[in-house]
Amino acid sequence: MKTRLFRVNVNYEFIGQSFLSHVLVGHCSNRLYEATATRQFKLQKELMSLMMSGNKGISAFPDGDNLFRWIATIQGAESTVYEGLKYRLMLEFPSGYPYVPPTVKFTTPCYHPNVDQHGNICLDILKEKWSALYDVRTILLSIQSLLAEPNNDSPLNTHAANLWENQTLYKKVLLEKYEKEARSKDNV
Repeated sequence: MKTRLFRVNVNYEFIGQSFLSHVLVGHCSNRLYEATATRQFKLQKELMSLMMSGNKGISAFPDGDNLFRWIATIQGAESTVYEGLKYRLMLEFPSGYPYVPPTVKFTTPCYHPNVDQHGNICLDILKEKWSALYDVRTILLSIQSLLAEPNNDSPLNTHAANLWENQTLYKKVLLEKYEKEARSKDNV
């Protein structure tokens, strides 16, 4: 007997196996639908929470109609070398979200000890310290805080890490790179 279920062709000799296959594939499809719906609901809730939070210097919105890919903006905090600078980031939410962290990258070039030349961020809450209790707001605030207080014990950009102690020189190099790379690409 040949049975077609959810675009999967399955050949079975026994009717019992065919029935079991139908139940299992249907069950898995329902679980996948429920997981997607749950992730979608959580992200919609996070979007509303972020818009209502009133946190200065952070924002994020879905990229067009794609709720699982967001564009975020972070402004450098006041009284830091990043004050007045604006960065864009991309957040991509995997199917396992919120139990798996989103992928977060700077799309605006960012000169920082914990950011590499591709925009990858070294931040523990986006890796081994991730918790399903974190949300987009928490992520953006953590990255904004990281800009002001890098973890020089785990640098992705050793040049920036070495300059960090001399804030005057660091700010000079930061602003030169920001003007050259970020603004020239019209990313901000």
